[in-house]
Amino acid sequence: MRNVTITLDEQTAAWVRLHAARHDTSVSRIVGEMLREKMRGAREYEAAMRRFLAKPPSPMTRRGQRLPNRDEINDRVGLR
Repeated sequence: MRNVTITLDEQTAAWVRLHAARHDTSVSRIVGEMLREKMRGAREYEAAMRRFLAKPPSPMTRRGQRLPNRDEINDRVGLR
């Protein structure tokens, strides 16, 4: 484990101290868990983006067909 110093405004510091006390934990543990979750989300997003970008592009139309216009793309019957 590494020690890190963070700076919080008074209102945030008061809230997190109270939150930690109510949940029988420490401010350090709360911040650590938040950062781990953020890191996990970033890794999952990057992995999903790599998988998506690794796929070859798929055509929007068949050969000889015109591309749909903006109204056609955004026309969703369930939203009207």
